[in-house]
Amino acid sequence: MTAATHDAPAVAARAALKLPYTHVDDIFIDAAWTPARGTGRNPVTDPATGEVWGSVPDGTPEDVDAAVCSARRAFDAGEWPRLAPSVRAAYLLRIADEVEKRAGELSLTNTRENGSPVSESAGAAANAAGIFRYFATLADYLEREDVRAFPNGGGESVVRREPIGVCALIAPWNFPINLVVIKLAPALLAGCTVVIKPASPTPLSLRVIIDAVAAAGVPAGVVNLVTGSGRLGDALVKHPGVDKVAFTGSTPVGRKIAAACGELLRPVTLELGGKSSAIVLPDADLDAMSKVLIRSSMRNTGQTCYISTRILAPASRYEEVVDMVTTTIAGGKQGDPLDPDTVFGPCATESQYRTVLEYVESGLAEGARATTGGRAASLGGGLESGYFVEPTVFADVTADMRISREEIFGPVICILKYNDADGSAEEAVALANNTEFGLGGLVFGRDPEAALAVADRMDTGSVGINFFASNHAAPFGGRHDSGLGTEYGVEGLNAYLSYKSIHRKV
Repeated sequence: MTAATHDAPAVAARAALKLPYTHVDDIFIDAAWTPARGTGRNPVTDPATGEVWGSVPDGTPEDVDAAVCSARRAFDAGEWPRLAPSVRAAYLLRIADEVEKRAGELSLTNTRENGSPVSESAGAAANAAGIFRYFATLADYLEREDVRAFPNGGGESVVRREPIGVCALIAPWNFPINLVVIKLAPALLAGCTVVIKPASPTPLSLRVIIDAVAAAGVPAGVVNLVTGSGRLGDALVKHPGVDKVAFTGSTPVGRKIAAACGELLRPVTLELGGKSSAIVLPDADLDAMSKVLIRSSMRNTGQTCYISTRILAPASRYEEVVDMVTTTIAGGKQGDPLDPDTVFGPCATESQYRTVLEYVESGLAEGARATTGGRAASLGGGLESGYFVEPTVFADVTADMRISREEIFGPVICILKYNDADGSAEEAVALANNTEFGLGGLVFGRDPEAALAVADRMDTGSVGINFFASNHAAPFGGRHDSGLGTEYGVEGLNAYLSYKSIHRKV
Protein backbone atom coordinates (compact mmCIF):
# COMPACT_ATOMS: atom_id res chain seq x y z
CA MET A 1 0.00 0.00 0.00
CA THR A 2 1.52 3.31 -1.05
CA ALA A 3 1.60 6.34 1.22
CA ALA A 4 -0.90 8.07 -1.06
CA THR A 5 -3.30 5.12 -0.80
CA HIS A 6 -2.80 4.86 2.94
CA ASP A 7 -3.81 8.50 3.29
CA ALA A 8 -6.87 8.12 1.05
CA PRO A 9 -10.16 9.23 2.62
CA ALA A 10 -11.79 5.78 2.35
CA VAL A 11 -8.81 4.11 4.01
CA ALA A 12 -8.72 6.70 6.80
CA ALA A 13 -12.46 6.35 7.39
CA ARG A 14 -12.11 2.60 7.86
CA ALA A 15 -9.07 2.88 10.09
CA ALA A 16 -11.11 5.08 12.42
CA LEU A 17 -13.89 2.53 12.90
CA LYS A 18 -14.21 0.67 16.18
CA LEU A 19 -16.30 -2.39 15.36
CA PRO A 20 -17.14 -5.09 17.91
CA TYR A 21 -16.25 -7.98 15.60
CA THR A 22 -13.65 -8.48 12.89
CA HIS A 23 -11.80 -11.83 13.03
CA VAL A 24 -13.66 -14.32 15.21
CA ASP A 25 -13.27 -18.03 15.96
CA ASP A 26 -16.60 -18.93 17.54
CA ILE A 27 -20.28 -19.59 16.92
CA PHE A 28 -23.21 -19.16 19.29
CA ILE A 29 -24.59 -22.37 20.81
CA ASP A 30 -26.60 -22.91 24.00
CA ALA A 31 -26.28 -19.27 25.10
CA ALA A 32 -22.48 -19.15 24.75
CA TRP A 33 -19.90 -18.17 22.15
CA THR A 34 -18.32 -21.57 21.47
CA PRO A 35 -15.19 -22.39 19.44
CA ALA A 36 -16.09 -23.90 16.07
CA ARG A 37 -15.17 -27.55 15.50
CA GLY A 38 -13.37 -27.10 12.18
CA THR A 39 -10.34 -25.05 11.21
CA GLY A 40 -11.69 -23.59 7.95
CA ARG A 41 -12.15 -19.83 7.61
CA ASN A 42 -14.44 -17.61 5.56
CA PRO A 43 -13.09 -14.12 4.80
CA VAL A 44 -15.23 -10.98 5.08
CA THR A 45 -14.46 -8.45 2.35
CA ASP A 46 -15.32 -4.75 2.19
CA PRO A 47 -16.80 -4.42 -1.33
CA ALA A 48 -16.00 -0.70 -1.46
CA THR A 49 -12.25 -1.31 -1.18
CA GLY A 50 -11.75 -5.01 -1.91
CA GLU A 51 -10.03 -5.34 1.47
CA VAL A 52 -10.45 -8.45 3.63
CA TRP A 53 -11.16 -6.98 7.05
CA GLY A 54 -12.72 -9.86 8.95
CA SER A 55 -13.23 -13.60 9.03
CA VAL A 56 -15.42 -16.23 10.66
CA PRO A 57 -15.34 -20.00 11.06
CA ASP A 58 -16.36 -22.04 8.03
CA GLY A 59 -18.63 -24.31 10.00
CA THR A 60 -18.78 -28.08 9.76
CA PRO A 61 -21.65 -30.58 9.92
CA GLU A 62 -20.59 -31.13 13.54
CA ASP A 63 -21.19 -27.43 14.24
CA VAL A 64 -24.64 -27.66 12.65
CA ASP A 65 -25.44 -30.76 14.69
CA ALA A 66 -24.38 -29.06 17.93
CA ALA A 67 -26.53 -26.01 17.15
CA VAL A 68 -29.59 -28.03 16.17
CA CYS A 69 -29.25 -30.28 19.21
CA SER A 70 -29.08 -27.19 21.42
CA ALA A 71 -32.27 -25.84 19.84
CA ARG A 72 -33.88 -29.28 20.07
CA ARG A 73 -33.22 -29.57 23.80
CA ALA A 74 -34.53 -26.06 24.40
CA PHE A 75 -37.71 -26.88 22.51
CA ASP A 76 -38.36 -30.38 23.83
CA ALA A 77 -37.42 -29.86 27.47
CA GLY A 78 -36.90 -26.14 27.99
CA GLU A 79 -39.25 -23.47 29.25
CA TRP A 80 -39.51 -21.33 26.10
CA PRO A 81 -42.36 -23.14 24.26
CA ARG A 82 -44.25 -23.43 27.53
CA LEU A 83 -44.17 -19.77 28.48
CA ALA A 84 -47.30 -17.71 27.96
CA PRO A 85 -47.12 -15.80 24.66
CA SER A 86 -47.37 -12.54 26.59
CA VAL A 87 -44.21 -13.49 28.51
CA ARG A 88 -42.38 -14.26 25.27
CA ALA A 89 -43.63 -10.91 23.93
CA ALA A 90 -41.94 -9.19 26.87
CA TYR A 91 -38.65 -10.77 25.79
CA LEU A 92 -39.20 -9.44 22.26
CA LEU A 93 -39.65 -5.94 23.64
CA ARG A 94 -36.40 -6.25 25.58
CA ILE A 95 -34.60 -7.49 22.46
CA ALA A 96 -35.92 -4.46 20.57
CA ASP A 97 -34.47 -2.13 23.19
CA GLU A 98 -31.11 -3.92 23.10
CA VAL A 99 -30.97 -3.78 19.30
CA GLU A 100 -31.53 -0.02 19.34
CA LYS A 101 -28.67 0.40 21.83
CA ARG A 102 -26.40 -1.17 19.22
CA ALA A 103 -27.61 0.88 16.25
CA GLY A 104 -24.24 2.40 15.40
CA GLU A 105 -22.17 -0.78 15.45
CA LEU A 106 -24.93 -2.63 13.60
CA SER A 107 -25.02 -0.04 10.82
CA LEU A 108 -21.27 0.22 10.35
CA THR A 109 -20.70 -3.54 10.44
CA ASN A 110 -23.47 -4.00 7.87
CA THR A 111 -21.94 -1.35 5.60
CA ARG A 112 -18.47 -2.85 5.77
CA GLU A 113 -19.86 -6.30 4.99
CA ASN A 114 -22.00 -5.56 1.94
CA GLY A 115 -21.44 -1.94 0.96
CA SER A 116 -24.91 -0.69 1.81
CA PRO A 117 -24.62 3.09 2.18
CA VAL A 118 -24.88 4.24 5.79
CA SER A 119 -27.87 6.29 4.67
CA GLU A 120 -29.54 2.86 4.26
CA SER A 121 -27.94 0.80 7.03
CA ALA A 122 -28.44 3.53 9.65
CA GLY A 123 -32.12 2.58 9.75
CA ALA A 124 -31.53 -1.16 10.18
CA ALA A 125 -31.65 -1.17 13.99
CA ALA A 126 -34.84 0.89 14.19
CA ASN A 127 -36.51 -1.29 11.58
CA ALA A 128 -35.44 -4.48 13.33
CA ALA A 129 -36.68 -3.14 16.67
CA GLY A 130 -39.97 -2.22 15.02
CA ILE A 131 -40.39 -5.79 13.78
CA PHE A 132 -39.83 -7.23 17.26
CA ARG A 133 -42.28 -4.73 18.74
CA TYR A 134 -44.94 -5.43 16.12
CA PHE A 135 -44.87 -9.18 16.69
CA ALA A 136 -45.02 -8.62 20.43
CA THR A 137 -48.47 -7.09 19.85
CA LEU A 138 -49.70 -10.45 18.50
CA ALA A 139 -49.37 -12.25 21.83
CA ASP A 140 -53.09 -11.73 22.40
CA TYR A 141 -53.82 -13.51 19.09
CA LEU A 142 -52.02 -16.59 20.43
CA GLU A 143 -53.65 -16.43 23.85
CA ARG A 144 -57.19 -15.89 22.60
CA GLU A 145 -59.46 -18.89 23.12
CA ASP A 146 -60.56 -20.35 19.77
CA VAL A 147 -63.63 -22.59 20.10
CA ARG A 148 -65.59 -23.52 16.96
CA ALA A 149 -69.01 -25.14 16.97
CA PHE A 150 -69.74 -28.08 14.69
CA PRO A 151 -71.84 -26.72 11.78
CA ASN A 152 -74.46 -29.45 12.37
CA GLY A 153 -74.47 -29.00 16.15
CA GLY A 154 -73.74 -31.55 18.83
CA GLY A 155 -70.17 -30.60 19.56
CA GLU A 156 -67.36 -28.10 19.35
CA SER A 157 -63.63 -27.99 18.64
CA VAL A 158 -60.98 -26.24 20.66
CA VAL A 159 -58.28 -25.06 18.22
CA ARG A 160 -54.78 -24.82 19.65
CA ARG A 161 -51.97 -22.86 18.02
CA GLU A 162 -48.68 -24.47 18.97
CA PRO A 163 -45.06 -23.71 17.97
CA ILE A 164 -43.91 -25.72 15.00
CA GLY A 165 -40.56 -26.62 16.56
CA VAL A 166 -36.91 -26.07 15.67
CA CYS A 167 -36.54 -23.61 12.77
CA ALA A 168 -33.63 -23.09 10.41
CA LEU A 169 -33.40 -19.41 9.46
CA ILE A 170 -31.18 -18.75 6.42
CA ALA A 171 -30.50 -15.15 5.45
CA PRO A 172 -29.23 -13.35 2.32
CA TRP A 173 -26.47 -10.75 2.06
CA ASN A 174 -28.42 -7.73 0.81
CA PHE A 175 -30.31 -6.94 4.04
CA PRO A 176 -28.58 -9.33 6.45
CA ILE A 177 -30.17 -7.95 9.62
CA ASN A 178 -33.82 -7.35 8.89
CA LEU A 179 -34.28 -10.39 6.66
CA VAL A 180 -33.26 -12.51 9.64
CA VAL A 181 -35.31 -10.53 12.14
CA ILE A 182 -38.50 -10.91 10.08
CA LYS A 183 -38.08 -14.65 10.66
CA LEU A 184 -36.67 -14.56 14.15
CA ALA A 185 -39.35 -12.35 15.74
CA PRO A 186 -42.41 -14.44 14.76
CA ALA A 187 -40.55 -17.69 15.45
CA LEU A 188 -39.71 -16.56 18.98
CA LEU A 189 -43.20 -15.26 19.71
CA ALA A 190 -44.68 -18.55 18.50
CA GLY A 191 -42.46 -20.44 20.97
CA CYS A 192 -40.03 -21.94 18.46
CA THR A 193 -36.30 -22.33 18.88
CA VAL A 194 -33.96 -21.45 16.03
CA VAL A 195 -30.63 -21.92 14.31
CA ILE A 196 -29.57 -18.93 12.23
CA LYS A 197 -27.22 -19.25 9.27
CA PRO A 198 -26.23 -15.87 7.74
CA ALA A 199 -25.01 -15.52 4.16
CA SER A 200 -21.27 -16.12 3.92
CA PRO A 201 -20.41 -12.51 2.83
CA THR A 202 -22.30 -10.98 5.80
CA PRO A 203 -21.76 -13.06 8.95
CA LEU A 204 -20.63 -10.42 11.44
CA SER A 205 -23.61 -8.05 11.73
CA LEU A 206 -25.80 -10.94 12.91
CA ARG A 207 -23.51 -11.35 15.92
CA VAL A 208 -24.71 -7.95 17.10
CA ILE A 209 -28.31 -9.23 16.98
CA ILE A 210 -27.23 -12.29 18.97
CA ASP A 211 -25.66 -9.98 21.56
CA ALA A 212 -29.03 -8.19 21.86
CA VAL A 213 -30.85 -11.51 22.29
CA ALA A 214 -28.41 -12.59 24.99
CA ALA A 215 -28.64 -9.23 26.78
CA ALA A 216 -32.43 -9.57 26.82
CA GLY A 217 -32.08 -12.80 28.80
CA VAL A 218 -33.51 -15.23 26.27
CA PRO A 219 -33.03 -18.75 27.71
CA ALA A 220 -30.18 -20.98 26.61
CA GLY A 221 -30.61 -22.89 23.37
CA VAL A 222 -33.50 -20.81 22.05
CA VAL A 223 -31.32 -18.88 19.56
CA ASN A 224 -28.20 -20.36 17.97
CA LEU A 225 -25.87 -19.08 15.22
CA VAL A 226 -23.58 -20.95 12.83
CA THR A 227 -21.46 -19.47 10.05
CA GLY A 228 -20.12 -20.95 6.85
CA SER A 229 -20.56 -21.45 3.14
CA GLY A 230 -23.58 -22.69 1.21
CA ARG A 231 -22.87 -26.34 2.01
CA LEU A 232 -23.46 -25.53 5.67
CA GLY A 233 -26.91 -24.22 4.80
CA ASP A 234 -27.58 -27.44 2.92
CA ALA A 235 -26.62 -29.48 5.99
CA LEU A 236 -28.89 -27.34 8.15
CA VAL A 237 -31.87 -27.66 5.80
CA LYS A 238 -31.56 -31.47 5.76
CA HIS A 239 -30.78 -31.99 9.44
CA PRO A 240 -33.27 -34.46 10.98
CA GLY A 241 -33.68 -32.25 14.06
CA VAL A 242 -35.10 -29.31 12.07
CA ASP A 243 -38.89 -28.93 11.84
CA LYS A 244 -39.18 -25.89 9.53
CA VAL A 245 -36.98 -23.90 7.14
CA ALA A 246 -37.25 -20.19 6.29
CA PHE A 247 -35.02 -18.90 3.51
CA THR A 248 -34.54 -15.61 1.71
CA GLY A 249 -32.28 -15.58 -1.32
CA SER A 250 -32.04 -16.42 -4.98
CA THR A 251 -34.63 -18.45 -6.87
CA PRO A 252 -32.15 -21.16 -7.98
CA VAL A 253 -31.06 -21.83 -4.38
CA GLY A 254 -34.69 -21.63 -3.26
CA ARG A 255 -35.61 -24.40 -5.71
CA LYS A 256 -32.97 -26.68 -4.20
CA ILE A 257 -34.20 -25.97 -0.68
CA ALA A 258 -37.81 -26.56 -1.75
CA ALA A 259 -36.84 -29.89 -3.30
CA ALA A 260 -35.05 -30.99 -0.12
CA CYS A 261 -37.96 -29.92 2.09
CA GLY A 262 -40.44 -31.60 -0.22
CA GLU A 263 -38.57 -34.87 0.08
CA LEU A 264 -38.58 -34.50 3.86
CA LEU A 265 -42.18 -33.21 4.04
CA ARG A 266 -40.72 -30.26 5.96
CA PRO A 267 -42.59 -26.92 5.99
CA VAL A 268 -40.67 -24.15 4.22
CA THR A 269 -41.07 -20.43 3.61
CA LEU A 270 -39.18 -19.06 0.60
CA GLU A 271 -38.71 -15.38 -0.20
CA LEU A 272 -36.95 -15.36 -3.55
CA GLY A 273 -36.14 -13.16 -6.53
CA GLY A 274 -38.13 -10.59 -8.43
CA LYS A 275 -38.38 -8.63 -11.65
CA SER A 276 -41.03 -6.14 -10.70
CA SER A 277 -42.56 -3.40 -12.83
CA ALA A 278 -43.63 0.18 -12.21
CA ILE A 279 -46.57 1.11 -14.43
CA VAL A 280 -46.58 4.81 -15.20
CA LEU A 281 -50.13 5.83 -16.11
CA PRO A 282 -50.61 8.67 -18.60
CA ASP A 283 -51.73 11.07 -15.84
CA ALA A 284 -48.77 10.31 -13.52
CA ASP A 285 -47.08 13.16 -11.65
CA LEU A 286 -43.48 12.65 -12.76
CA ASP A 287 -42.10 15.20 -10.33
CA ALA A 288 -43.62 13.27 -7.41
CA MET A 289 -42.41 10.01 -8.96
CA SER A 290 -38.85 11.33 -9.13
CA LYS A 291 -38.83 11.85 -5.36
CA VAL A 292 -39.50 8.16 -4.63
CA LEU A 293 -37.84 6.61 -7.68
CA ILE A 294 -34.51 5.60 -6.14
CA ARG A 295 -36.06 3.95 -3.09
CA SER A 296 -38.72 2.26 -5.23
CA SER A 297 -36.55 1.15 -8.15
CA MET A 298 -32.88 1.23 -7.13
CA ARG A 299 -32.87 0.90 -3.35
CA ASN A 300 -29.62 -0.37 -1.85
CA THR A 301 -27.80 0.10 -5.17
CA GLY A 302 -30.43 -2.07 -6.87
CA GLN A 303 -29.81 -5.00 -4.53
CA THR A 304 -33.35 -5.31 -3.22
CA CYS A 305 -35.69 -8.16 -4.17
CA TYR A 306 -38.98 -6.28 -4.58
CA ILE A 307 -37.89 -3.04 -6.28
CA SER A 308 -39.46 -2.19 -9.63
CA THR A 309 -36.47 -2.21 -11.95
CA ARG A 310 -38.69 -2.19 -15.04
CA ILE A 311 -40.40 1.13 -15.73
CA LEU A 312 -43.37 0.75 -18.09
CA ALA A 313 -43.99 4.15 -19.65
CA PRO A 314 -46.88 5.22 -21.93
CA ALA A 315 -45.87 5.93 -25.53
CA SER A 316 -47.40 9.39 -25.24
CA ARG A 317 -44.94 10.35 -22.48
CA TYR A 318 -42.08 7.93 -23.09
CA GLU A 319 -39.25 10.40 -23.66
CA GLU A 320 -40.49 12.52 -20.76
CA VAL A 321 -40.27 9.52 -18.46
CA VAL A 322 -36.84 8.58 -19.82
CA ASP A 323 -35.56 12.10 -19.16
CA MET A 324 -36.91 12.14 -15.60
CA VAL A 325 -35.54 8.71 -14.69
CA THR A 326 -32.17 9.48 -16.25
CA THR A 327 -31.84 12.82 -14.48
CA THR A 328 -32.88 11.34 -11.13
CA ILE A 329 -30.53 8.38 -11.25
CA ALA A 330 -27.62 10.41 -12.62
CA GLY A 331 -28.13 12.89 -9.78
CA GLY A 332 -27.58 10.30 -7.04
CA LYS A 333 -24.05 10.36 -5.63
CA GLN A 334 -22.01 7.20 -6.00
CA GLY A 335 -19.09 6.79 -3.64
CA ASP A 336 -17.89 5.53 -0.29
CA PRO A 337 -20.82 3.88 1.50
CA LEU A 338 -19.46 5.25 4.77
CA ASP A 339 -20.16 8.77 3.49
CA PRO A 340 -23.64 9.85 4.65
CA ASP A 341 -24.20 11.64 1.32
CA THR A 342 -23.63 8.52 -0.76
CA VAL A 343 -26.73 7.19 -2.50
CA PHE A 344 -25.19 4.36 -4.54
CA GLY A 345 -22.49 2.11 -3.15
CA PRO A 346 -20.73 -0.92 -4.63
CA CYS A 347 -22.09 -4.30 -5.58
CA ALA A 348 -21.92 -6.46 -2.48
CA THR A 349 -19.51 -9.09 -3.83
CA GLU A 350 -17.03 -9.46 -6.64
CA SER A 351 -19.14 -12.18 -8.26
CA GLN A 352 -22.22 -9.95 -8.19
CA TYR A 353 -20.17 -7.11 -9.69
CA ARG A 354 -19.19 -9.32 -12.60
CA THR A 355 -22.77 -10.53 -13.03
CA VAL A 356 -24.11 -6.97 -13.20
CA LEU A 357 -21.47 -5.93 -15.75
CA GLU A 358 -22.38 -8.95 -17.86
CA TYR A 359 -26.01 -7.82 -17.88
CA VAL A 360 -25.00 -4.28 -18.80
CA GLU A 361 -22.98 -5.61 -21.73
CA SER A 362 -25.91 -7.81 -22.73
CA GLY A 363 -28.26 -4.83 -22.78
CA LEU A 364 -25.93 -2.82 -24.99
CA ALA A 365 -25.39 -5.78 -27.33
CA GLU A 366 -29.14 -6.31 -27.73
CA GLY A 367 -29.75 -2.69 -28.69
CA ALA A 368 -30.79 -0.99 -25.47
CA ARG A 369 -29.70 2.64 -25.09
CA ALA A 370 -27.80 3.59 -21.91
CA THR A 371 -28.97 7.11 -21.08
CA THR A 372 -26.65 7.21 -18.07
CA GLY A 373 -24.06 4.76 -16.78
CA GLY A 374 -23.45 1.60 -18.77
CA ARG A 375 -20.00 0.65 -17.51
CA ALA A 376 -17.86 -0.10 -14.48
CA ALA A 377 -17.32 2.94 -12.28
CA SER A 378 -13.83 4.28 -11.71
CA LEU A 379 -13.51 5.84 -8.26
CA GLY A 380 -10.52 7.16 -6.37
CA GLY A 381 -9.74 8.06 -2.79
CA GLY A 382 -9.05 4.47 -1.76
CA LEU A 383 -12.00 2.97 -3.65
CA GLU A 384 -10.01 1.95 -6.74
CA SER A 385 -10.42 -1.78 -6.05
CA GLY A 386 -14.11 -1.58 -5.08
CA TYR A 387 -16.91 -3.36 -6.91
CA PHE A 388 -18.62 -0.28 -8.34
CA VAL A 389 -20.89 -0.25 -11.39
CA GLU A 390 -22.22 3.08 -12.62
CA PRO A 391 -25.97 3.43 -11.91
CA THR A 392 -27.41 2.65 -15.32
CA VAL A 393 -30.67 3.52 -17.07
CA PHE A 394 -31.57 1.67 -20.26
CA ALA A 395 -34.12 3.10 -22.68
CA ASP A 396 -35.52 1.47 -25.83
CA VAL A 397 -35.78 -1.83 -23.95
CA THR A 398 -38.03 -4.54 -25.39
CA ALA A 399 -39.69 -7.35 -23.49
CA ASP A 400 -37.52 -10.06 -25.05
CA MET A 401 -34.18 -8.63 -23.88
CA ARG A 402 -32.36 -10.41 -21.07
CA ILE A 403 -32.17 -7.20 -19.03
CA SER A 404 -35.97 -7.03 -19.19
CA ARG A 405 -36.61 -10.66 -18.27
CA GLU A 406 -33.95 -11.66 -15.73
CA GLU A 407 -33.22 -10.40 -12.25
CA ILE A 408 -30.02 -8.33 -12.36
CA PHE A 409 -29.74 -7.38 -8.67
CA GLY A 410 -27.63 -4.32 -9.29
CA PRO A 411 -27.92 -0.63 -10.21
CA VAL A 412 -29.76 -1.09 -13.51
CA ILE A 413 -33.20 0.20 -14.55
CA CYS A 414 -34.96 -0.68 -17.81
CA ILE A 415 -37.61 1.54 -19.40
CA LEU A 416 -40.12 -0.14 -21.71
CA LYS A 417 -42.83 1.51 -23.81
CA TYR A 418 -46.49 0.53 -23.86
CA ASN A 419 -49.25 1.68 -26.19
CA ASP A 420 -51.76 3.92 -24.42
CA ALA A 421 -53.57 5.15 -27.53
CA ASP A 422 -56.85 3.56 -26.41
CA GLY A 423 -56.63 5.24 -22.99
CA SER A 424 -56.32 1.95 -21.10
CA ALA A 425 -53.43 0.29 -19.35
CA GLU A 426 -54.14 -3.19 -20.71
CA GLU A 427 -50.82 -3.47 -22.54
CA ALA A 428 -48.95 -2.20 -19.48
CA VAL A 429 -50.59 -4.80 -17.24
CA ALA A 430 -49.81 -7.54 -19.76
CA LEU A 431 -46.16 -6.43 -19.86
CA ALA A 432 -45.97 -6.32 -16.06
CA ASN A 433 -47.42 -9.82 -15.81
CA ASN A 434 -45.20 -11.22 -18.57
CA THR A 435 -42.59 -12.50 -16.14
CA GLU A 436 -41.79 -15.67 -14.22
CA PHE A 437 -41.64 -13.63 -11.01
CA GLY A 438 -44.32 -11.94 -8.90
CA LEU A 439 -42.95 -10.14 -5.87
CA GLY A 440 -43.42 -6.36 -6.03
CA GLY A 441 -44.81 -3.66 -8.29
CA LEU A 442 -45.84 -0.04 -8.52
CA VAL A 443 -48.51 2.09 -10.14
CA PHE A 444 -47.95 5.82 -10.63
CA GLY A 445 -51.07 7.87 -11.37
CA ARG A 446 -53.06 10.84 -10.13
CA ASP A 447 -56.45 9.08 -10.06
CA PRO A 448 -56.40 6.82 -6.98
CA GLU A 449 -59.31 4.64 -8.13
CA ALA A 450 -57.80 4.10 -11.57
CA ALA A 451 -54.42 3.28 -10.02
CA LEU A 452 -56.03 0.82 -7.61
CA ALA A 453 -57.84 -0.87 -10.49
CA VAL A 454 -54.52 -1.37 -12.29
CA ALA A 455 -52.85 -2.65 -9.11
CA ASP A 456 -55.64 -5.20 -8.72
CA ARG A 457 -54.83 -6.64 -12.14
CA MET A 458 -51.11 -7.08 -11.48
CA ASP A 459 -50.14 -10.69 -10.74
CA THR A 460 -47.78 -10.07 -7.86
CA GLY A 461 -47.60 -10.27 -4.08
CA SER A 462 -47.30 -6.56 -3.26
CA VAL A 463 -48.06 -3.37 -5.17
CA GLY A 464 -47.43 0.22 -4.16
CA ILE A 465 -49.44 3.17 -5.43
CA ASN A 466 -47.18 6.18 -5.92
CA PHE A 467 -44.66 4.76 -3.41
CA PHE A 468 -43.52 1.41 -2.05
CA ALA A 469 -42.77 0.33 1.51
CA SER A 470 -43.05 -2.81 3.60
CA ASN A 471 -45.73 -2.81 6.29
CA HIS A 472 -44.85 -5.02 9.26
CA ALA A 473 -48.57 -5.71 9.76
CA ALA A 474 -49.34 -6.75 6.15
CA PRO A 475 -48.34 -10.03 4.50
CA PHE A 476 -45.36 -9.95 2.15
CA GLY A 477 -44.77 -12.84 -0.19
CA GLY A 478 -44.09 -13.77 -3.77
CA ARG A 479 -45.94 -15.60 -6.48
CA HIS A 480 -44.55 -18.00 -9.07
CA ASP A 481 -40.72 -17.99 -9.04
CA SER A 482 -40.68 -15.37 -6.28
CA GLY A 483 -41.35 -17.83 -3.51
CA LEU A 484 -43.68 -19.78 -1.25
CA GLY A 485 -45.52 -18.52 1.79
CA THR A 486 -45.53 -15.10 3.41
CA GLU A 487 -43.70 -13.07 6.01
CA TYR A 488 -44.89 -10.05 8.05
CA GLY A 489 -48.34 -9.71 9.56
CA VAL A 490 -50.27 -12.36 11.42
CA GLU A 491 -49.77 -14.52 8.32
CA GLY A 492 -46.03 -14.43 8.98
CA LEU A 493 -46.63 -15.61 12.54
CA ASN A 494 -48.88 -18.44 11.36
CA ALA A 495 -45.95 -19.84 9.37
CA TYR A 496 -44.33 -20.82 12.69
CA LEU A 497 -47.41 -22.47 14.16
CA SER A 498 -48.82 -25.97 14.11
CA TYR A 499 -52.55 -26.50 14.69
CA LYS A 500 -54.37 -29.01 16.85
CA SER A 501 -58.13 -29.43 17.00
CA ILE A 502 -59.60 -30.99 20.16
CA HIS A 503 -63.16 -32.16 19.54
CA ARG A 504 -65.62 -32.46 22.40
CA LYS A 505 -69.33 -32.71 23.09
CA VAL A 506 -70.98 -29.55 24.30
